[in-house]
Amino acid sequence: MGDEVAAALADGRPVVALESTIISHGLPQPDNLRVAREIEATVRAAGAVPATIGMLAGRITVGLDDAALERLANADGVVKLSVRDLAPAAAAGVDGATTVAATSAIAVRAGIGVFATGGLGGVHRAARDSWDESADLTALSRTPICVVCAGVKSILDVPATLERLETLGVTVLGYRTTRFPGFYLTDSGYGLDWQVDSPEQIAAVLAARAGHGVQEGGVLVANPLPADQQIDPELHDRVLRDALAGMAADGVTGHDVTPYLLSYMHEHTGGESLAVNVRIILRNADLAARIAVARTDAH
Repeated sequence: MGDEVAAALADGRPVVALESTIISHGLPQPDNLRVAREIEATVRAAGAVPATIGMLAGRITVGLDDAALERLANADGVVKLSVRDLAPAAAAGVDGATTVAATSAIAVRAGIGVFATGGLGGVHRAARDSWDESADLTALSRTPICVVCAGVKSILDVPATLERLETLGVTVLGYRTTRFPGFYLTDSGYGLDWQVDSPEQIAAVLAARAGHGVQEGGVLVANPLPADQQIDPELHDRVLRDALAGMAADGVTGHDVTPYLLSYMHEHTGGESLAVNVRIILRNADLAARIAVARTDAH
């Protein structure tokens, strides 16, 4: 536990968990380190303490300091860690970056109830054949945490992902919307049952959930980009269509699908997908911090 995070938790101050895969795998150098620092600064500006989570030399760390952020941003061979990978990675003594699933599980174990990320993992296209579904979904079904995200990337099967979230009992709230966002896009084309309009309303949902003691899973807050900040939908749809065709032609499957598609989107949108990605995570960090503050104030 980092000193700042440990002190904040001991004092009952608001803390926001942050993942580290966006540093090591989600953004290119040198943007990754700069953005990691901006995310933490955004959380602080909204009144909460950032707790970026990762693994250093086999040791899970909640609240990476700046030297550790730099290490994960610049080192070669940083391992991407889901929940199932934590124990073998610890035994091997590696440096690792935690996914949404692993970050959520570690955050709850540390006593942190709010987590900001960019986009959630989900059900992949052609999952009927590949059974390719992110561990994020099942982790959220059994992890009592509030996750702020911008929906799921449109490279995934959005309706199937929403169906799985419903089956798994994960509460999904639209922040000032009843439309599920599509990460790069404000609206994925699919609706939501529940809308909340303030951090205080979200804190009330979390309090009711805790008070009931019935639901074991998480609460997903879908925070869409404003329409004037999204990728141009026509550009997005054209590039995604070409990317899917290229992936099929190249025979890309399994774990290589998402990196291929994200790289293609970045290259063929003139870097616009990267700029949108950064806007998303900073907006989510701000909202997550305000939720954490509202939860603390309510107590």
